[in-house]
Amino acid sequence: MKKTWLLGLGFFSISITWGLYNAFVPFFLENYISSLALIGFMMTIDNYFAMFLQPWIGKKSDGTNTKFGKRMPFLLIGMPLAAVFGALIPWHTGLLTLIIFMMLMNLSMSLYRSPTVALMPDITLDHKRSQANGIINFMGGVGSIIAFAVGSMLFAKHESLPFAASSIVTLACMFLLLYFIKEKRDTINYVPAEKKERVSFRGEWNRPTIFLLGAIFFWFVAYQGVEALVSLYGKNQLGLTKEASAFSLTFFSLAFVAAAIPSGLLGRRFGKKLVIMIGIIGLMLVYGSINFIYSVEAFRTLLVFGGIFWAMININSYPFIVSLGKESSIGTRTGIYYLISSLAAISSPPLMGLMVDFMGYTSLFYIATGSMALALLCILGVNDKGISSSTDTKDPAASV
Repeated sequence: MKKTWLLGLGFFSISITWGLYNAFVPFFLENYISSLALIGFMMTIDNYFAMFLQPWIGKKSDGTNTKFGKRMPFLLIGMPLAAVFGALIPWHTGLLTLIIFMMLMNLSMSLYRSPTVALMPDITLDHKRSQANGIINFMGGVGSIIAFAVGSMLFAKHESLPFAASSIVTLACMFLLLYFIKEKRDTINYVPAEKKERVSFRGEWNRPTIFLLGAIFFWFVAYQGVEALVSLYGKNQLGLTKEASAFSLTFFSLAFVAAAIPSGLLGRRFGKKLVIMIGIIGLMLVYGSINFIYSVEAFRTLLVFGGIFWAMININSYPFIVSLGKESSIGTRTGIYYLISSLAAISSPPLMGLMVDFMGYTSLFYIATGSMALALLCILGVNDKGISSSTDTKDPAASV
């Protein structure tokens, strides 16, 4: 697990970068663009890059073979570029340069996100991957909290400081990963995918994989739609102030971070599918109950439970999608995972917002509950017979 904590530094730096980007870049855009819809569109650029680039980058990394390994070359290229272009964002001279720096930073981030995440199953035995994913997401959650807490203080001193700090953290994490993680030494059965395997993955897309991808799509539709609109729900439906409504989201995030590692341990002990199903049912109950509460205390309490149940789903879903395929296709499956989640992130907020426009804010959580129900139906179709998350084995493919 020591290597997993070190690998968590990569996700830590990614989370800090995205946290600062999402928190402060809208302020820069607001200086030039009056339309909130257009600002919102500009802030989804990363999801479009994720849709088209990350599956290809993930697949490409499966077949890469250098002295640094399969994944590390992408980190060594993407992380310095992301650090440079991220640091340049607050130094834009107009809307054009701002957009150029934003797009170049997003492109650079897309170069190494899938390979960074794919390193986890590369160096981790199958039965420990849920636990390892919990550690990585814990590190990412801590990074997000630091981004909001420290970034706000730095931004108050000078708008460039949080971006410069993020770039320094990114470069420091890259050097630590390069020094401590040697792919050809640490990867379990280091074998780059053969050319034939890289051309056709028809055998990978089995029935369990298709059903699981469907479940991933529907639970991200619910999550992303609620995440985008819940602060407006608190303000317009519960009568909270903007600050109180936004602060309520902290309860969800802190609960998720606290439950990340335990959720991975539960997935290892009882199996990924069972823990995910409990999370889905729990989140359905949370979403279905919110319309029946009217106090901020009850609202925040439900958000705490929501964060716990979301951790049970999110922490175990990536190791689950990896476990359903070959070890040689880990990078490809990582890219496909981000493709599906990005597709949900792009489509859900506008579609759920449109439904709220027609039916009111109470429809938000009913729609989210329905989407989680569809996710539950999909996960029931995943036959995980022969896949064990708790059986101790030295063969990473033995439980697949």
